[in-house]
Amino acid sequence: MCSGVATVVERRLSGDAVQLKRAERRHNLTTADYTQLAAFRHALRAFLRFSEAAAAEVGLTAQHYQAMLVLRGCPDDRRVSINDLAQQLFIKHNSAVGLVDRLEQEELITRAPSSSDRRKVELHLTSRGREVLAQLAGMHRRELRRIGPGLQRFFAELSRAQPISRERTAAQRRNARG
Repeated sequence: MCSGVATVVERRLSGDAVQLKRAERRHNLTTADYTQLAAFRHALRAFLRFSEAAAAEVGLTAQHYQAMLVLRGCPDDRRVSINDLAQQLFIKHNSAVGLVDRLEQEELITRAPSSSDRRKVELHLTSRGREVLAQLAGMHRRELRRIGPGLQRFFAELSRAQPISRERTAAQRRNARG
């Protein structure tokens, strides 16, 4: 009876492997593609980890830094509302309100009534906020310059990779069967 169960499990695992191979062929994926995607994801996570540590060094969270970056990155003729900030950070409006409250408590930003819509407030960096942001942005730029060559190689390899045509893929499947 145990050998029968083992056979069923082996068949199921074999069937899963076949389905995986079919999916990979259908989407033109190889082990090298997975390796490349995993390496890219690792590089992104390493940068985010760096960003979190850099922000913590000055007593902030990475989200504080990102919010301040949104404010400073906005052209001088545009104003950023809490809703704009929420959209840029992919967070809910009420979460953005809490974030703005904390940044305001730290005297990094100020709120001012909107000149165009009384229901809104506009967000501005304080001089202290600009100083802290400049320090963090400098650290981030240095890190990006350090890891940039690896990212450039990744994107160069990605753009060089030619997608396999459907005709070639179909021919390869016929040859594998026959």
